[in-house]
Amino acid sequence: MSSYCRIAPGHEFHGPYHDHHYGFPIAEDSQLFERLILEINQAGLSWLTILKKQEAFRKAYSGFEIGKVARYGDKQRARLLADAGIIRNRLKIDAAIENAKRIRQLQNTHGSFAAWLASHHPRTKPDWVKLFKREFVFTGGEIVGEFLMSVGYLPGTHAEDCPVYRRIAKLQPPWLTAAKAGMRY
Repeated sequence: MSSYCRIAPGHEFHGPYHDHHYGFPIAEDSQLFERLILEINQAGLSWLTILKKQEAFRKAYSGFEIGKVARYGDKQRARLLADAGIIRNRLKIDAAIENAKRIRQLQNTHGSFAAWLASHHPRTKPDWVKLFKREFVFTGGEIVGEFLMSVGYLPGTHAEDCPVYRRIAKLQPPWLTAAKAGMRY
C-alpha cells in the first residue's frame, strides 16, 4: 500500500482528501482550476499546509471562478499578497491569475478546460509536462504530475489494495481506461 494510503485515513485533513478527492476524476472547470492552483501553491511546502488553507484559498480566489480570477488586476493582486490565510508568494499569485486567463482561452477554443484535457489524453507524464509548460506558467514536472494524478489523468494516487482505489476504478478515470487500452505511463 502506498505511504499516503497508510497515513491519510483518519487524519483530520489528509483523510477526507485521500478518501473523497485524491485521484477522483473531475470534469468541472472551476474544480480543475482549484486543484491546479492548490498544486502550484504547494510547491516547496507540505500538502498539509495547503489542505489547512484550502477554504481560505477558495474565498481569496472568488470560489475559483475562472472568469473572475482572469480579470484580477493590481487591486486584487495586492489583496492576495496581504491575505495571511493563503500563500503570499507573488510568483504563485501571478501564476493563478495568468493561468486563469489561459484557461479562459482554452474554454473559448475547446469549450472547457476539461475538454482540453480530454483532447490531449492519453499522454505520458513527460509529454503532459511539455504540454503544460507550453500552455501555462509555474507548471513544473512535480506540479503537473500531482495535478494530473489528483484529477484522474495519471495513475499512482492509491495502491491497488486501498479501498479508495476500487471506488475510483468504478468511475473509470482517464488513466485507467487508457491503461486498459494498452497505454504505458
